[in-house]
Amino acid sequence: MYPPKDFQPQSITLSNGTLVTHKDIGVLEVSPNNAKNHVVISSGIHGDETAPIELVEDIVHDVLNERVAPSERVLFIIGHPDAIHAHTRFIEENLNRLFAKENPERNKECLIANRLQAHVSEFFHSAKEGEQRWHFDLHSAIRDSKHYMFGVVPASTPATDIRPLVSFIQAAKMDAIMLSRTPSSTFSWWSAENFSALAATFEMGRVAKLYENDMSEFEPLKSALVALIAAQPLPQIDDEHPFSIYKVTRTITKTDANFSFTFSNDAANFTYFASGEKLAHENEVSYWAIEGGEAVVFPNANVAIGQRACLLVQPYTPDLSLPLFVNVDSEPGPVAAS
Repeated sequence: MYPPKDFQPQSITLSNGTLVTHKDIGVLEVSPNNAKNHVVISSGIHGDETAPIELVEDIVHDVLNERVAPSERVLFIIGHPDAIHAHTRFIEENLNRLFAKENPERNKECLIANRLQAHVSEFFHSAKEGEQRWHFDLHSAIRDSKHYMFGVVPASTPATDIRPLVSFIQAAKMDAIMLSRTPSSTFSWWSAENFSALAATFEMGRVAKLYENDMSEFEPLKSALVALIAAQPLPQIDDEHPFSIYKVTRTITKTDANFSFTFSNDAANFTYFASGEKLAHENEVSYWAIEGGEAVVFPNANVAIGQRACLLVQPYTPDLSLPLFVNVDSEPGPVAAS
């Protein structure tokens, strides 16, 4: 997996007519004839989140060996080789907070973000009107979670009905989906905001060393991804499989070095706090769970000042017979805010 210093793009055509182009280090485009949809599957944005890397590698091997025949265009990404080899989240700066605009070239993560934005932009710009864009950004959690696998749908400006994404997540036998409320600078948000993509960040289990994951845990997700890129029906939704939908109520941002939570640093994602329980404090400001209680997701008091310290969520039951929009600073629901 060590990238060559003198990398040059190259292409091959498989016997089934699919064009495969190694566009860049960690970036592989698969272009079958007569594709109608455009799918980005990214991994390795954080170097210690290895199950997604193994999943992408497995699907790419199946495509190259013609065990999987894509009918849709796919851009496979393994984002941060240096961090992967170091088995660390990032080298200098959190890469998944750099997808808002072109970054100044102050470190390696900024260079990677700029390069990946350029590749995804080129990929999605070739889509014709009426053709669907998808982006699955695959991650693993750094802590335990009430829901072992869950998706985070970013809040964006375009009026994109996300019900196909909800159906996909259920078909992949994931445990939950979380609907955001505020914009972010994550990779999936960037695709949703700029290209109206059906986009989500997927959390796949826990971080582990490369090739030490139990990939059987992620077989339903792999089956759903393969079905999507092969333009086949998705696996049947298992109504017996527990599935929860949450909406984000608030984002707590760290604004001072004195920020701290009232609970343990290793609290699991979706830990619930009853109404009125104190959650965090920062100098003279305290945060309390609102009416109905809230669950905490991605708590991290050690983030850089100005970054998200946690999300707070509540259960949500949308009417999926109606469109479902997730727009910035709006309640998710059937009315688009844009």
